[in-house]
Amino acid sequence: MRVAVVDIGTNSTRLLVADVGEDGTIVEIERRTQVTRLGEGVDEARTLSDVAIRRVLAALEHYDMAIEGLGADARIAVLTSAVRDSANGDALAETVRERYQLEATVLTGDEEAQLTFLGAMSDQDPSDSAPTLVIDAGGGSTELIVGNGQAVDFHVSLQAGVVRQSERYLHSDPPSMAELRALGRDVRSLIERDVPPAMRRTPSRAIAVGGTATSLAAIDQELAPYDPARVHGYRLELTTVRLLLARLASMPLSERREVRGLHPDRAPTILAGIAILIEVLEAFGLAGFEASEHDILRGAALERARVA
Repeated sequence: MRVAVVDIGTNSTRLLVADVGEDGTIVEIERRTQVTRLGEGVDEARTLSDVAIRRVLAALEHYDMAIEGLGADARIAVLTSAVRDSANGDALAETVRERYQLEATVLTGDEEAQLTFLGAMSDQDPSDSAPTLVIDAGGGSTELIVGNGQAVDFHVSLQAGVVRQSERYLHSDPPSMAELRALGRDVRSLIERDVPPAMRRTPSRAIAVGGTATSLAAIDQELAPYDPARVHGYRLELTTVRLLLARLASMPLSERREVRGLHPDRAPTILAGIAILIEVLEAFGLAGFEASEHDILRGAALERARVA
């Protein structure tokens, strides 16, 4: 079954077209990402701006042509934090349904976590029962999911994301240490409030999905151009992540845009993303994470094929 999935997130709009076998195997046909910053200003205004919506729709125009050219048995869209947090999010979802013939769903935090975990664990060894923390630092929220195999034992959607926290805390260029510390304290307080201490001691490993994690893997390897095959499965130690934050936080935005391995459009929000990952790893007592290209796009494709 050929499935086209569009993920309309707070920071980026992404496309996956894949063939999903009856046994759950996936062959990716097309994958695209465009930073569209739909969640810009949503934390304060609680509404999606016309400018941000136009950026998303422009990306969807290109994706629609790609889907038409490749053909698909199912065409779906998942909309996440920025849309569910905004007063006009349902109107955008309806536009996506009508204009692009996509089965568009505004996901709850629970649904987002389940699909993210499904995608991240889809290529893991089924005999490995190690408790795993899956981290998805998105634009408006961060999903933390603990489980093993395909079973989720715990999940939470923290109201902390790379766009949201950048807008709240990082006002200087480059940001001050005080700003970064304030951001970190906020994220840590959310984790301590929403994740029970016993659950923070449960996972023995972490898999991180999303643009921050994959960008860090690319930066650490100085990849140019970006190579998904070298990013997927790449391990970063917490000590390395801390050093990367110190390095990138010392640069003004103009210099961060030139860093080898970092897409220029991710430069404005990468610092908040790294700070979030550090706080999560420290809170769970984990020494690092494995970066994964398999995320909610893959999870949504698997789930759609399963119910077909």
